[in-house]
Amino acid sequence: MPTSSPDLPKIPVSPSRAAVVIVYTAAMCMNGLDSTIVNPALLTIARDFDQPVSAANTVEVAFLVSLAVALPVAGWLGDRFGTKRVFLGALAVFTLASAACGLSQSLTALVLSRVLQGLAGGLLTPVGMTLLFRTFPPHARVKLAKVLIVPTALMPALGPPLGGFLTEHLSWHWLFFVNVPIGAAAVLIGLVGIREHVEGTEGGFDTTGFLLATPALGFLTYALGFGPSHGWTSPSIALSAVAGPVLAGAAVVHQLKATTPLLDLKLLQDRVYASATVLALVTSAGLMGVLFVFPLLYQAVLGASALDAGLSVFPEALGLMGASQVVDRLLPRLGPRRLAVPALVVAAAVFAALALPAVAESDWGVRILMFAVGLVLGTAVLTLQIAGFAEVAPPRMGQAMGLFTIVRTLGGALGIAATAAVVSALGASGHGDAEAGPYRMAILVTAALIALGVIWALRLPRQAPAPPVMDEEPAAV
Repeated sequence: MPTSSPDLPKIPVSPSRAAVVIVYTAAMCMNGLDSTIVNPALLTIARDFDQPVSAANTVEVAFLVSLAVALPVAGWLGDRFGTKRVFLGALAVFTLASAACGLSQSLTALVLSRVLQGLAGGLLTPVGMTLLFRTFPPHARVKLAKVLIVPTALMPALGPPLGGFLTEHLSWHWLFFVNVPIGAAAVLIGLVGIREHVEGTEGGFDTTGFLLATPALGFLTYALGFGPSHGWTSPSIALSAVAGPVLAGAAVVHQLKATTPLLDLKLLQDRVYASATVLALVTSAGLMGVLFVFPLLYQAVLGASALDAGLSVFPEALGLMGASQVVDRLLPRLGPRRLAVPALVVAAAVFAALALPAVAESDWGVRILMFAVGLVLGTAVLTLQIAGFAEVAPPRMGQAMGLFTIVRTLGGALGIAATAAVVSALGASGHGDAEAGPYRMAILVTAALIALGVIWALRLPRQAPAPPVMDEEPAAV
């Protein structure tokens, strides 16, 4: 029988904990914005440098691929040199690289600055989450839902409209300059307020694992992210699509045999963490897939503009913000399984509803369903993110967060590639309801991915983490 959980004790908000929350939020907001803010300005950038738009696309390719290749080493660096040192170092580099992007006078200089920005951004997310989760004990992480959701939901959604506004009213250079004061202030707050934690590493650096996992993730991200738009038979895409899985397979074999692996795949022996990681893959694939394909359906059925189509999915971000309030209140009482399973079932139904013939014709129907997507799927995602790490020991938190982030990143790229492949295979073209079928089928694929997650959600624990007897902060070094 369900049991009601007692109200959790208030978590002391020490200056160190407050500094971690402030700096983490600032850094993730910058990182989230930069993943989407440049898209509306690519044409302007190409014209300014007298380059074709296809050449300007390398600005985004450089950022996404370099961000991906930094992920495998993030956990090791944080454990070896300290989460504060690595996180603030990456944030400082990201801020300086943003300034360099804004000052760029050639496309080559801009691309190289974006590479540096992406490498730093690839460290920010897993090391920042590690810092956050080591600062707060498991039962206190429920309160972090509001912090976790802002950069991951609102900032990427604000990126395109903010990028268009800055490009039109100032210049594309300001897409990057906006990061500089925020990043500088966050670094200063972190230097003063955050306490260092060095977990330490056993053995030497896993060079073989690094040489296998890093290019594997880069190739996979490039192929999945750009195969649908550049064509799967393009030489660069075809090479990446072959090399990525081959290197990834070799990396997995090596990691399982290595004494001190770069990525500790044995973490997946933990039932709850493994379930949360698989759920991160399928939910990220479903969400990114539907956010990619639904605007195309919106344009195919109504002939809407690209801006209108992009704004049609914005209520999803508002729903995610609402989810942070739901999880904060319900998770301590219902527990992870009883909250995540119904949320995923409803999310799959909402995704499927987006494919109904009458939906895209109704502006308010689209807005309501998109809000519901963010609310119910966001509830499930936040629940698994909090529950999945509840039993991970602090010494393994860096490795666990790095692996989780890699899987989630690949899931998003996989979702976009899968939906694009369905649309392409079914031959969508032109406008009108008759041509909307391939897009609707692709949306149903995303609904199936979300429904598949219910299997792993049933493996989550029934009860939320209980508060410890003593609420102590991690020891500083």
